[in-house]
Amino acid sequence: MEHGEYSRPGKKRNTRCLAISVCAALLIVIVIALALGLSLSHRNEGFKATFIARCEGFHGKSKGYDCQKIWSAFEQAYVGQDPCKVPVEAYDPLIAAAPFEPACNRMMFWSKTQDFVHDFTEKKDCFVTLEDTLLGFTLDGLTWCGKEGSSETFTTGCPGWSQCEKNPVRSFWIRASDGFAASACGDVTAMLNGSIDTPFSPTSIFGSIEVKRFNSTTVKTLTVVLVTQESPTTNCTNASLKDLQKELDQGIKYTCKDVPESKINECSSRPDVPCGACW
Repeated sequence: MEHGEYSRPGKKRNTRCLAISVCAALLIVIVIALALGLSLSHRNEGFKATFIARCEGFHGKSKGYDCQKIWSAFEQAYVGQDPCKVPVEAYDPLIAAAPFEPACNRMMFWSKTQDFVHDFTEKKDCFVTLEDTLLGFTLDGLTWCGKEGSSETFTTGCPGWSQCEKNPVRSFWIRASDGFAASACGDVTAMLNGSIDTPFSPTSIFGSIEVKRFNSTTVKTLTVVLVTQESPTTNCTNASLKDLQKELDQGIKYTCKDVPESKINECSSRPDVPCGACW
């Protein structure tokens, strides 16, 4: 009896301990799940907050942009989708919600000169790049993707630019570049890199998308500013630039200027010098 009496409580204690352990384990799982859920929620809300803040902070906000509407059109392109199966046309509703406005005679395109161009346009407010438009400004430097079966926006674990052709970031920039170039009018400028062997590449976004969208009914001239170092690798006689001329819609006048980087830097630091004098 004594053994039985003492043995029974012992069994109850073991059962209680087991139950407590199971409950503790379940609690930990629940806490982790909740934390993960909150983390995903915060990550999604953080990305959305950044998107909305940039959109509303864009200098063209007085034109009546509805940033919540633009966000809805944006996320519909990729949320719940395989991150390698987001086609370019998925962003058509986004472009319709925030269309590119023509900036005749002020549109600047670039290839392999990204940082230099944006430093110049930031200092000299006389040219507009894609990144100076509402959508370009809002999404510049950001990474995003969705996943099948999920309503979240992810900012990590997304495929890189070259990992799959139809990743959401790549598809957006291709669609945006197409829209921006389609709105080009008047005298258009492109800043290319004179420190590489082939300043014009037909496979770049500039070569494969933007140049092909220049329409002679709206674009009068294309001026290539070939930015060179002290010992330039190439100049305006480069064979790749001859290929660029062949890609232009007939009727668009082409000019090219070799311009030292130092001259452009000096010009951009002087507010009294007009942009046209920089080259």
